[in-house]
Amino acid sequence: MKHDHHQLNCAEMLGNMSEFIDGGLNDEMCQEIQRHLDGCENCRVVFDTTTRTIFLYQADAQETG
Repeated sequence: MKHDHHQLNCAEMLGNMSEFIDGGLNDEMCQEIQRHLDGCENCRVVFDTTTRTIFLYQADAQETG
């Protein structure tokens, strides 16, 4: 019997996004999130915006630190 992988919905993806960005999720969950991002433009935009914001904040903190 073949098991289908659970597909994350948008709420699950967004709920796990912070841990995904921080590297705190297991490989299977990371793959699920990546699959969701590959197929969901809305979540991809949120993810890209969030990661850019974090990058800019960290870069600014280093400059002023």
